[in-house]
Amino acid sequence: MRIKHIIIVVVGLIVLALMAVLVVRLVPKQDPPVQVFTPTYYPTNGWQTNTPEEQGVDSLKLAKLLKTIQKNNLQVNSLIFVRNGVVILDAYFYNPYDGTFPHDMASVTKSIMTTLIGIAAGQGKIQLDQPILSYLPNRTIANLDSNKEQITVRHLTGMVNGFESGCMADDMGTLNQMRSNPDWIQAALDRKMVGEPGKKFCYDSPGMHLLSAILQESTGMTALEFAQKYLFEPMGIHDVIWESDPQGYTHGWGDIHLYPQDAAKIGYLFLNNGVWDGQQVVPADWVAQAVMPHVRAGADDYGYGWWVEKNSFGAMGRGGQNIVVIPSQNAIVVTTGGGFDYDQIAPSLTSAVSDPVNPLPPNPQGVAQLEEVLRNLVKDLPALPGIDTPRTAQEISGNTYIFETNPVMLKWARINFTDPTEMVMDLNLFGANTTWRIGLDGQYRYSPDGSLQRGYWKDAQTFMVEVFDVGLDTRQFTLTTNQMVVEASGMKILGTLENP
Repeated sequence: MRIKHIIIVVVGLIVLALMAVLVVRLVPKQDPPVQVFTPTYYPTNGWQTNTPEEQGVDSLKLAKLLKTIQKNNLQVNSLIFVRNGVVILDAYFYNPYDGTFPHDMASVTKSIMTTLIGIAAGQGKIQLDQPILSYLPNRTIANLDSNKEQITVRHLTGMVNGFESGCMADDMGTLNQMRSNPDWIQAALDRKMVGEPGKKFCYDSPGMHLLSAILQESTGMTALEFAQKYLFEPMGIHDVIWESDPQGYTHGWGDIHLYPQDAAKIGYLFLNNGVWDGQQVVPADWVAQAVMPHVRAGADDYGYGWWVEKNSFGAMGRGGQNIVVIPSQNAIVVTTGGGFDYDQIAPSLTSAVSDPVNPLPPNPQGVAQLEEVLRNLVKDLPALPGIDTPRTAQEISGNTYIFETNPVMLKWARINFTDPTEMVMDLNLFGANTTWRIGLDGQYRYSPDGSLQRGYWKDAQTFMVEVFDVGLDTRQFTLTTNQMVVEASGMKILGTLENP
């Protein structure tokens, strides 16, 4: 009996040890960040401001950071630092971006897209562990197999869908391949499977676009309409640009344009567990899950649309678009940019927080120096080179050019030079019609898609356009009566006159 008892105890210990191993494997390696303060107000109608010292931050260190950004020509467009619920830094660096219009937030959109899925799930309109094909019926889907049939909504939110994709190394190539098809959702669904869903992280923009279609089919509202009603409106976010695909599905992977201060509201919402002014806008359990590490993604971890590090989580997009939430410091940092890495400024921001709990002694001189740096950040627009408007402008005004097959699906463009201060270009790009207003007076014009343009004549046949969206890009148009040649991003696309 004693031997039998010993055997039972040993077996029990072995079972407990095995269970402990399983727990270690199944439980995330760290707890989700938690709220550490109770807000005294919500910035629905605008953020309160304060001096850095009143929030434990050294204004001289912030001033030094701004000077370093200028000196090193870092492509930072804007930088907002929120601490304890108040804005202590609101800086704009790069003309033409001065914070007076919504900025392209690139893949920050993915974090907003998954947030909408969380809201819809909380409303009972979406089941996270239901196969995605059940939400997109009446489609004949290529490369259908058991793996594809097992993809769930949750798999899409966590970038573990198993689809064939360029992943992080060539996500843009995969995205453009999807957009080269007439039906983007169909193209995203038709891809081959290369793995079992839920097993491996792969950064995949088409997968996020599928979420937009699932949301629309489940709610009867586009992602933009749903966001306006259930996310943006409660927080006082009104001016948003978010384009749709040829079938009317809002871009699920990117292209949302927000004011930086409105982007900071998204961070504030997540810092406060999805609560906004007494209303549970996003379910608290979704917030906790979304910012919890579920899969290793290179050097970082990934939740449900959010990147997760040891002491922070964030929404991140190419070019330097970031919403970074640091719960232990009650801090939110929002940046927009044209091509910089957040790690280039993060250490300086961290070191500026001199006291994580208490205010610092007043520092009027430091505040004055910071304010002086802020006043001198945005310079006047540089003048454009070029010649006076040539006769070519009148000869080609009103012409429509049809383009050969090309990677950006530029199908046609029509130009109008009738206004001496502004050229208007209507074009069909990636299957959607849009209009560019292009300033001819050295000033940028704002276009409906959220981009800005200004242009000049390099010579009698060559018209140059500066496009500001995520960073600054230059397009060259070589124009004759019968032809238009567009050169941009290493591409050269030929268009010929319609009905010559």
